[in-house]
Amino acid sequence: MNDIGSWIWVLIPLTAIGIAPFKMWLKIKEKQIEAQSSLAAEKSAQYAAHVERIEARVRILEQIVTDRGAQTAAQIEALRDQERIPAPGEKERLG
Repeated sequence: MNDIGSWIWVLIPLTAIGIAPFKMWLKIKEKQIEAQSSLAAEKSAQYAAHVERIEARVRILEQIVTDRGAQTAAQIEALRDQERIPAPGEKERLG
């Protein structure tokens, strides 16, 4: 019994000495985790801004397609094609 008592008095100071480096290690790990979290949050914000810009561009493209933009462009092209095709009787005047 006396032998166990003497070991307890040896282990208590050793444990106290061992706690200090463990606390330092925990603080370092905490700072590392905070830095990683901050970096992840920054990247997340960048990705969110990028996605927002892409969504805005898609909305504009949807407006162009749905607001008769495609039909208007097709009508313009049809008019251009008509100008290239000579009207009936035009060949006789040109030639």
